[in-house]
Amino acid sequence: MTAITAGLVGAGCSHLLHLIEGLVFGDASGTLLHAISSVPWWHRVCALGGAGLIGGISWYLYARAGGKPVSLPKAVNGQKMPILLTFWHSINQIVIVGMGASIGREVAPREISASLGGKIADFLYLPPEQRRIIVGCAAGAGLAAVYSLPLSGAVFALEILLIEVTASAVWPALIISGGAVLVAHGWVRSDPFYTLPEAGQLLPTASLTLWAVIIGPLLGIIGVLFKSAVSACSAARPTGWRLLAWMIPIFTLIGVITVWVPSIAGNGQSTAQLAFDGAVLGQGGRAAAGIGVALLASLAIDGFTKLIGTLATIRSGAWGGTLTPGLALGASSGAILGILWSYIYPGDTTAIVCFAFIGAVVVLGTSMSAPLTALCLVIEFTHRGATLLVPTVVALGLGVGAARMWNKWRAKQAQ
Repeated sequence: MTAITAGLVGAGCSHLLHLIEGLVFGDASGTLLHAISSVPWWHRVCALGGAGLIGGISWYLYARAGGKPVSLPKAVNGQKMPILLTFWHSINQIVIVGMGASIGREVAPREISASLGGKIADFLYLPPEQRRIIVGCAAGAGLAAVYSLPLSGAVFALEILLIEVTASAVWPALIISGGAVLVAHGWVRSDPFYTLPEAGQLLPTASLTLWAVIIGPLLGIIGVLFKSAVSACSAARPTGWRLLAWMIPIFTLIGVITVWVPSIAGNGQSTAQLAFDGAVLGQGGRAAAGIGVALLASLAIDGFTKLIGTLATIRSGAWGGTLTPGLALGASSGAILGILWSYIYPGDTTAIVCFAFIGAVVVLGTSMSAPLTALCLVIEFTHRGATLLVPTVVALGLGVGAARMWNKWRAKQAQ
């Protein structure tokens, strides 16, 4: 019952998102970047300003109606999630993302699925421990269904929400996550969310492995800093009428930025795809240097504006996900650091996409405090990665270790 429900929720959220994109931009057949790029500049500004207006009014009324978001960890531990208020809060997220808000869309299906999973468990009078498993697995299945990620949804539930890998938790997680994807997408895997070259072009080298050892800790700290920035912006969200005073101008400003950097809109897919689209570096000659400088500038602009856009959106009072923005930050960081590495290690022929792949895994893993979930997510998002597992896993381990040391140092500094 939970698998079917989560699958329907994931499919419904995806269809609603594309419906809104089509209504706002007139084209929902491709990516949001394509839709936004196809409309005049004033259309983009009005769309984002309208998203701020609608989101601000809706969340203001939501709070007046007694709405207060229940976090998924609290829901897993037994706190009730009111169905109507949860739907209201979640659908509002989908609406603003469909209109171009610079934030992820994955929280909405997780919240709705968890609330319905809790109702199913209550209806069947399940004991608290079994209810806990059902709610956690339902949230993971909501993520799985919206992106077609059967394994990632299960690992997300086990590593982040249930925080256990036992027989009593693993088999429901796998069945519910896989069943939800089956309901939403069928038994044939859909196209990858991010397009990468053929696996034969994603080959590890001595240079890439050495880079992973050296840069892995730095990528881990980037992920921790991103998580800290998101937490700070979330804590500073305005309330009451201040929602409108913040959301309308900030969303409108982001709309103005889309005139020059349209990839700032949406959940970050286009920013990450730019990093994954990097061509193979040459033999260290002038042509390779020219390609590197051009890509470096483009990646830096896209990555920085996406980072600022996501943080500003959260700070303005909006709610949404940071999974895909975090992945975009990691892919951009990895690609930028990989291009710089090509100048230190002349003659390298490693594809930029390999650096971007490792960067995406490490930054996402430390920003979520869930390295295994991040690894599964990036592999399932791209349908690639098996050939890069050795340098990726080494960089991920070093990144997580550096993140833990950084957090301990910050805690000691705060005392």
